[in-house]
Amino acid sequence: MTHDYYARQSAFSNPGRHAALLARLPSRVHDLAQTVSELCIYDVVAEDFYGHRISAERQQEIHLRGVEAMLDRLLALDHRLGPRPPSKRLVGRCDHYALLLTSMLRAHDIGARMRGGFARYFNPGYFEDHWVCEYFDVRTSRWVLVDAQFDAVWRKKLALKFDPDDVPRSEFLVAAQAWIACRREGADGSRFGIEFAKLRGLWFIAGSLVRDLAALNRVEMLPWDTWGAQPQADAKLDTAALAFFDELAQLTLAPESNFHALQRLYDSDDRVRVPPQVFNALRQRAEAVGELQHDLA
Repeated sequence: MTHDYYARQSAFSNPGRHAALLARLPSRVHDLAQTVSELCIYDVVAEDFYGHRISAERQQEIHLRGVEAMLDRLLALDHRLGPRPPSKRLVGRCDHYALLLTSMLRAHDIGARMRGGFARYFNPGYFEDHWVCEYFDVRTSRWVLVDAQFDAVWRKKLALKFDPDDVPRSEFLVAAQAWIACRREGADGSRFGIEFAKLRGLWFIAGSLVRDLAALNRVEMLPWDTWGAQPQADAKLDTAALAFFDELAQLTLAPESNFHALQRLYDSDDRVRVPPQVFNALRQRAEAVGELQHDLA
Protein backbone atom coordinates (compact mmCIF):
# COMPACT_ATOMS: atom_id res chain seq x y z
CA MET A 1 0.00 0.00 0.00
CA THR A 2 1.27 3.47 -0.84
CA HIS A 3 0.92 4.80 2.69
CA ASP A 4 3.52 2.23 3.81
CA TYR A 5 5.97 3.75 1.34
CA TYR A 6 5.33 7.21 2.78
CA ALA A 7 5.75 5.97 6.36
CA ARG A 8 9.47 5.50 5.67
CA GLN A 9 11.88 8.39 6.12
CA SER A 10 13.59 9.95 3.13
CA ALA A 11 17.14 11.28 3.05
CA PHE A 12 15.66 14.71 3.76
CA SER A 13 13.08 13.81 6.43
CA ASN A 14 15.45 11.46 8.27
CA PRO A 15 16.04 12.81 11.81
CA GLY A 16 19.34 10.91 12.02
CA ARG A 17 20.86 11.07 15.48
CA HIS A 18 17.62 12.58 16.79
CA ALA A 19 15.39 9.63 15.84
CA ALA A 20 14.81 8.59 19.46
CA LEU A 21 13.78 12.12 20.37
CA LEU A 22 11.07 12.17 17.69
CA ALA A 23 9.91 8.70 18.69
CA ARG A 24 9.23 10.00 22.21
CA LEU A 25 6.92 12.73 20.98
CA PRO A 26 3.14 12.13 21.16
CA SER A 27 1.78 10.41 18.07
CA ARG A 28 -1.49 12.36 17.68
CA VAL A 29 -1.43 14.45 14.50
CA HIS A 30 -2.89 17.48 16.28
CA ASP A 31 -0.21 17.37 18.98
CA LEU A 32 2.62 17.02 16.47
CA ALA A 33 1.30 19.84 14.30
CA GLN A 34 1.02 22.07 17.36
CA THR A 35 4.58 21.19 18.36
CA VAL A 36 5.90 22.13 14.91
CA SER A 37 3.93 25.39 14.87
CA GLU A 38 5.78 26.50 18.01
CA LEU A 39 9.25 25.40 16.87
CA CYS A 40 9.55 27.58 13.75
CA ILE A 41 9.19 31.24 12.93
CA TYR A 42 8.36 32.36 9.39
CA ASP A 43 11.03 34.88 8.46
CA VAL A 44 8.88 37.13 6.25
CA VAL A 45 6.41 37.93 9.05
CA ALA A 46 8.73 37.60 12.08
CA GLU A 47 8.92 41.32 12.84
CA ASP A 48 5.31 42.16 11.94
CA PHE A 49 3.69 39.19 13.72
CA TYR A 50 6.11 38.59 16.61
CA GLY A 51 8.09 41.81 16.98
CA HIS A 52 11.26 39.81 16.37
CA ARG A 53 13.98 40.96 13.99
CA ILE A 54 16.02 38.19 12.38
CA SER A 55 19.74 38.68 11.91
CA ALA A 56 21.37 38.20 8.53
CA GLU A 57 23.24 35.17 9.90
CA ARG A 58 20.10 33.45 11.16
CA GLN A 59 18.23 34.27 7.96
CA GLN A 60 20.31 31.55 6.31
CA GLU A 61 18.40 28.89 8.28
CA ILE A 62 15.66 28.98 5.63
CA HIS A 63 18.09 27.12 3.34
CA LEU A 64 18.59 24.13 5.65
CA ARG A 65 17.59 21.08 3.63
CA GLY A 66 17.33 18.15 6.03
CA VAL A 67 15.46 17.48 9.26
CA GLU A 68 18.59 16.33 11.06
CA ALA A 69 20.21 19.72 10.39
CA MET A 70 17.00 21.51 11.43
CA LEU A 71 16.91 19.57 14.70
CA ASP A 72 20.60 20.28 15.30
CA ARG A 73 19.82 23.99 15.11
CA LEU A 74 16.65 23.77 17.20
CA LEU A 75 18.39 21.85 19.99
CA ALA A 76 21.31 24.28 19.96
CA LEU A 77 18.78 27.05 20.66
CA ASP A 78 16.79 25.12 23.28
CA HIS A 79 17.29 21.53 24.43
CA ARG A 80 13.53 20.77 24.47
CA LEU A 81 11.25 20.29 21.49
CA GLY A 82 8.45 22.35 22.93
CA PRO A 83 6.95 25.84 22.98
CA ARG A 84 9.61 28.52 22.82
CA PRO A 85 9.92 32.29 22.32
CA PRO A 86 10.53 33.67 18.81
CA SER A 87 14.25 34.09 19.40
CA LYS A 88 14.63 30.36 20.09
CA ARG A 89 12.68 29.17 17.08
CA LEU A 90 14.11 27.85 13.83
CA VAL A 91 13.92 30.47 11.09
CA GLY A 92 12.08 28.90 8.19
CA ARG A 93 9.32 29.00 5.66
CA CYS A 94 6.33 26.80 4.91
CA ASP A 95 8.45 23.88 3.71
CA HIS A 96 10.24 23.70 7.08
CA TYR A 97 6.96 23.29 8.93
CA ALA A 98 5.74 20.70 6.42
CA LEU A 99 8.95 18.67 6.39
CA LEU A 100 9.30 18.64 10.18
CA LEU A 101 5.73 17.38 10.56
CA THR A 102 6.26 14.81 7.82
CA SER A 103 9.36 13.54 9.63
CA MET A 104 7.56 13.34 12.99
CA LEU A 105 4.66 11.42 11.51
CA ARG A 106 6.98 9.01 9.73
CA ALA A 107 8.81 8.52 13.03
CA HIS A 108 5.51 7.08 14.31
CA ASP A 109 5.01 4.87 11.22
CA ILE A 110 2.30 7.13 9.83
CA GLY A 111 2.24 7.59 6.07
CA ALA A 112 3.03 11.24 5.38
CA ARG A 113 4.34 13.35 2.52
CA MET A 114 4.90 16.97 1.60
CA ARG A 115 2.60 18.50 -1.01
CA GLY A 116 3.38 21.58 -3.04
CA GLY A 117 0.60 23.81 -4.24
CA PHE A 118 -1.33 26.99 -3.57
CA ALA A 119 -3.29 28.24 -0.55
CA ARG A 120 -6.15 30.69 -0.82
CA TYR A 121 -6.23 31.61 2.89
CA PHE A 122 -3.27 33.99 3.05
CA ASN A 123 -4.21 36.66 0.54
CA PRO A 124 -7.88 36.94 -0.47
CA GLY A 125 -8.35 36.64 -4.21
CA TYR A 126 -4.98 34.95 -4.74
CA PHE A 127 -3.59 31.43 -4.45
CA GLU A 128 -0.22 31.77 -2.75
CA ASP A 129 2.65 29.33 -3.24
CA HIS A 130 2.67 27.04 -0.21
CA TRP A 131 3.69 23.64 1.19
CA VAL A 132 1.71 21.48 3.60
CA CYS A 133 1.89 17.96 4.98
CA GLU A 134 -0.50 15.25 3.81
CA TYR A 135 -0.96 12.13 5.95
CA PHE A 136 -2.95 8.95 5.62
CA ASP A 137 -5.71 8.62 8.20
CA VAL A 138 -6.22 4.87 8.63
CA ARG A 139 -9.53 5.41 10.45
CA THR A 140 -11.16 7.11 7.47
CA SER A 141 -8.90 5.64 4.74
CA ARG A 142 -8.17 9.06 3.27
CA TRP A 143 -5.27 11.43 2.80
CA VAL A 144 -5.64 14.55 4.95
CA LEU A 145 -3.93 17.93 4.48
CA VAL A 146 -2.39 19.51 7.57
CA ASP A 147 -0.94 23.02 7.76
CA ALA A 148 1.44 23.04 10.72
CA GLN A 149 2.36 26.71 10.27
CA PHE A 150 -0.45 28.02 12.44
CA ASP A 151 0.45 28.75 16.04
CA ALA A 152 -1.81 31.03 18.09
CA VAL A 153 -0.34 34.15 16.45
CA TRP A 154 -1.01 32.95 12.90
CA ARG A 155 -4.52 31.77 13.80
CA LYS A 156 -5.41 35.16 15.23
CA LYS A 157 -3.92 37.08 12.30
CA LEU A 158 -5.71 35.03 9.63
CA ALA A 159 -8.93 34.27 11.55
CA LEU A 160 -9.09 30.86 9.91
CA LYS A 161 -12.56 29.48 9.30
CA PHE A 162 -11.41 25.86 9.04
CA ASP A 163 -9.36 23.37 11.05
CA PRO A 164 -5.71 23.48 9.88
CA ASP A 165 -5.45 19.83 10.95
CA ASP A 166 -7.85 19.01 8.09
CA VAL A 167 -7.46 21.68 5.42
CA PRO A 168 -10.32 21.60 2.87
CA ARG A 169 -9.21 20.75 -0.65
CA SER A 170 -10.90 23.94 -1.81
CA GLU A 171 -8.57 25.99 0.42
CA PHE A 172 -5.32 24.35 -0.67
CA LEU A 173 -4.90 23.23 -4.25
CA VAL A 174 -2.05 20.84 -4.97
CA ALA A 175 -0.06 21.93 -8.00
CA ALA A 176 -1.97 19.56 -10.29
CA GLN A 177 -5.33 21.03 -9.26
CA ALA A 178 -4.04 24.54 -9.91
CA TRP A 179 -2.69 23.56 -13.34
CA ILE A 180 -5.92 21.87 -14.38
CA ALA A 181 -7.99 24.79 -13.08
CA CYS A 182 -6.06 27.13 -15.35
CA ARG A 183 -5.80 24.85 -18.37
CA ARG A 184 -9.35 23.48 -18.40
CA GLU A 185 -11.57 25.51 -16.12
CA GLY A 186 -10.74 29.08 -17.03
CA ALA A 187 -8.91 30.03 -13.84
CA ASP A 188 -6.61 33.04 -14.11
CA GLY A 189 -2.98 31.90 -13.92
CA SER A 190 -1.90 35.36 -12.73
CA ARG A 191 -3.67 34.61 -9.44
CA PHE A 192 -1.25 31.76 -8.66
CA GLY A 193 2.25 32.33 -7.32
CA ILE A 194 3.90 34.73 -4.88
CA GLU A 195 2.00 37.98 -5.11
CA PHE A 196 4.35 40.18 -3.07
CA ALA A 197 7.26 39.13 -5.30
CA LYS A 198 5.18 39.38 -8.49
CA LEU A 199 6.14 35.82 -9.39
CA ARG A 200 2.99 34.28 -10.77
CA GLY A 201 1.49 32.61 -13.79
CA LEU A 202 1.27 29.26 -15.55
CA TRP A 203 5.07 28.98 -15.65
CA PHE A 204 5.12 29.18 -11.84
CA ILE A 205 2.53 26.42 -11.49
CA ALA A 206 4.61 24.27 -13.86
CA GLY A 207 7.61 24.59 -11.55
CA SER A 208 5.45 23.56 -8.61
CA LEU A 209 4.36 20.46 -10.51
CA VAL A 210 7.97 19.33 -10.80
CA ARG A 211 8.72 19.94 -7.11
CA ASP A 212 5.51 18.19 -6.06
CA LEU A 213 6.41 15.18 -8.22
CA ALA A 214 9.79 15.01 -6.50
CA ALA A 215 8.13 15.17 -3.07
CA LEU A 216 5.79 12.33 -4.07
CA ASN A 217 8.98 10.36 -4.67
CA ARG A 218 10.20 11.32 -1.17
CA VAL A 219 12.69 13.87 -2.49
CA GLU A 220 11.70 16.99 -0.58
CA MET A 221 13.36 20.08 -2.02
CA LEU A 222 13.36 23.76 -1.12
CA PRO A 223 10.55 25.78 -2.75
CA TRP A 224 13.08 27.88 -4.64
CA ASP A 225 15.21 25.00 -5.96
CA THR A 226 15.07 24.75 -9.74
CA TRP A 227 16.19 22.02 -12.12
CA GLY A 228 15.22 20.18 -15.25
CA ALA A 229 11.93 21.12 -16.89
CA GLN A 230 11.06 23.95 -14.54
CA PRO A 231 10.49 27.05 -16.69
CA GLN A 232 12.36 30.31 -16.28
CA ALA A 233 10.47 33.23 -14.72
CA ASP A 234 7.72 34.58 -16.99
CA ALA A 235 8.47 31.96 -19.65
CA LYS A 236 5.87 31.37 -22.35
CA LEU A 237 5.18 27.65 -22.56
CA ASP A 238 5.06 26.16 -26.04
CA THR A 239 2.79 23.33 -27.16
CA ALA A 240 5.24 20.59 -26.21
CA ALA A 241 5.80 22.05 -22.75
CA LEU A 242 2.07 22.42 -22.15
CA ALA A 243 1.52 18.78 -23.13
CA PHE A 244 4.31 17.63 -20.81
CA PHE A 245 2.92 19.53 -17.83
CA ASP A 246 -0.60 18.33 -18.68
CA GLU A 247 0.75 14.79 -18.25
CA LEU A 248 2.48 15.66 -14.97
CA ALA A 249 -0.73 17.16 -13.63
CA GLN A 250 -2.74 14.07 -14.48
CA LEU A 251 -0.22 11.81 -12.74
CA THR A 252 0.25 13.88 -9.59
CA LEU A 253 -3.47 14.57 -9.23
CA ALA A 254 -4.02 10.92 -8.23
CA PRO A 255 -0.79 9.67 -6.61
CA GLU A 256 -2.31 6.40 -5.38
CA SER A 257 -3.70 5.35 -8.77
CA ASN A 258 -0.51 6.46 -10.51
CA PHE A 259 1.98 5.42 -7.83
CA HIS A 260 4.19 3.21 -10.01
CA ALA A 261 3.92 5.53 -13.02
CA LEU A 262 5.13 8.43 -10.87
CA GLN A 263 8.12 6.43 -9.75
CA ARG A 264 8.96 5.29 -13.28
CA LEU A 265 8.74 8.83 -14.62
CA TYR A 266 10.88 10.25 -11.83
CA ASP A 267 13.53 7.54 -12.14
CA SER A 268 13.80 7.73 -15.93
CA ASP A 269 13.27 11.36 -16.94
CA ASP A 270 15.99 13.97 -16.44
CA ARG A 271 13.38 16.70 -16.83
CA VAL A 272 11.96 15.88 -13.39
CA ARG A 273 14.57 13.83 -11.51
CA VAL A 274 16.57 15.89 -9.02
CA PRO A 275 20.21 16.04 -10.18
CA PRO A 276 23.25 16.13 -7.88
CA GLN A 277 23.17 19.93 -8.12
CA VAL A 278 20.17 22.26 -8.26
CA PHE A 279 19.95 26.03 -8.62
CA ASN A 280 18.94 27.90 -5.47
CA ALA A 281 17.00 30.83 -6.94
CA LEU A 282 17.15 32.90 -3.74
CA ARG A 283 20.90 32.54 -3.31
CA GLN A 284 21.42 32.66 -7.08
CA ARG A 285 23.86 29.80 -7.06
CA ALA A 286 24.14 26.07 -7.72
CA GLU A 287 24.06 23.85 -4.64
CA ALA A 288 24.87 20.17 -4.15
CA VAL A 289 22.02 18.05 -2.82
CA GLY A 290 23.60 14.63 -3.15
CA GLU A 291 24.72 14.91 0.45
CA LEU A 292 22.75 16.99 2.90
CA GLN A 293 24.68 20.01 4.08
CA HIS A 294 24.64 20.98 7.76
CA ASP A 295 26.46 24.26 7.33
CA LEU A 296 24.72 27.54 6.53
CA ALA A 297 27.47 28.93 4.30
